[in-house]
Amino acid sequence: MSRAFLIVMDSVGIGGAPDADRFFNEGLPDTGANTVGHIAQAQGLAMPNLGRLGLGSAVRLASGLDAPGLGGEPQGLWGAATEVSNGKDTPSGHWEIAGVPVPWDWHYFPDTNPAFPPEVTARICEIAGTDGILANCHASGTQVIEDFGAEHLRTGRPICYTSVDSVLQIAAHEEAFGLDRLIALCEGLAPMLHRMRLGRVIARPFLGDAPGNFQRTPNRRDFAIAPPARTILDIAAGAGRATHAIGKIGDIFSHRGIAHLHKGKSDADLARHLVRLGSEAEEGSLTFANFVEFDTNYGHRRDVAGYARQLEWFDGVAGQLIDVLRPGDLAIFTADHGNDPTWRGTDHTRERVPVLGHGVGPRAVGQVGFADIGASVMAHLGLPAPEHGRSFL
Repeated sequence: MSRAFLIVMDSVGIGGAPDADRFFNEGLPDTGANTVGHIAQAQGLAMPNLGRLGLGSAVRLASGLDAPGLGGEPQGLWGAATEVSNGKDTPSGHWEIAGVPVPWDWHYFPDTNPAFPPEVTARICEIAGTDGILANCHASGTQVIEDFGAEHLRTGRPICYTSVDSVLQIAAHEEAFGLDRLIALCEGLAPMLHRMRLGRVIARPFLGDAPGNFQRTPNRRDFAIAPPARTILDIAAGAGRATHAIGKIGDIFSHRGIAHLHKGKSDADLARHLVRLGSEAEEGSLTFANFVEFDTNYGHRRDVAGYARQLEWFDGVAGQLIDVLRPGDLAIFTADHGNDPTWRGTDHTRERVPVLGHGVGPRAVGQVGFADIGASVMAHLGLPAPEHGRSFL
């Protein structure tokens, strides 16, 4: 019985989204954003494994852009996927890949100060047992702890902020405030915000004792709204198949349909899980992975060189996985949105994403939908497809 590995390279977009003019960074549309293409143009990319599958051809198909260093005749399955959900964020992209396009418009907090309505602030204070909150605005996650970390240590008030994503993030000192207390705060707040159609409440612990040495820790926790329909994880689990979730997948899908959760403090830890499961995962199993550091460490920070290094490092991980896969296995590498580090602003960019597959030989699948990825994984496993999507296998 064959196995399937679905790997999301968080934010590794390839440009060309037809509706990019409806999504914005600093008030200007995302038209022309191209994460992989612009990095390759800025400094070239050495990615022999994903390049061999057809990454350069996928960039060209999605956006018409030539990506230096990613040429060559594709030897794997390759194409480009377009999203229909009205969002350019983690839940929208992952849910749609898993067969559930988002059926509603997300709630977003305005870019005002304060950003949160009084009832949300009151609920945070009630759960946290504090007399107020800090920040209460749109902010960068690293900058906000620099700006408010010292006051947080002095007052005990949690640092609460948002962005153009459908999210409320709460930063607190892992020791002075307490990690368990922070996670309990976010977990207790989440039901109220999910009723508002807010996608996620995120706990963002940090350490340090003064500006300049505040540092976020790896103990982030996301509390995401549950998908409104059955995903590929639900279908596989319901059919008695083993399901493995690597990285943020458990949080993104509210731990539904997941038998085995594999976490780590870095993408390097997650890579070890992925390669190990390539050798060890059960026959007929589904492994669903997210690698987040492209996005968090380099995309939002507009670090072109760092993003390029991460892409080249991950290409080596992809090669290690391919080397241990068994005959009949399918591995699909894709993404959930873009985050072009050459772009203005600090937010995600609306882009098409690559669809690169190992295990079915050379195959051009052309322009497909996000949901077609999940439908194809189900077809490979011999399982029924979700309500949305059509297999390209």
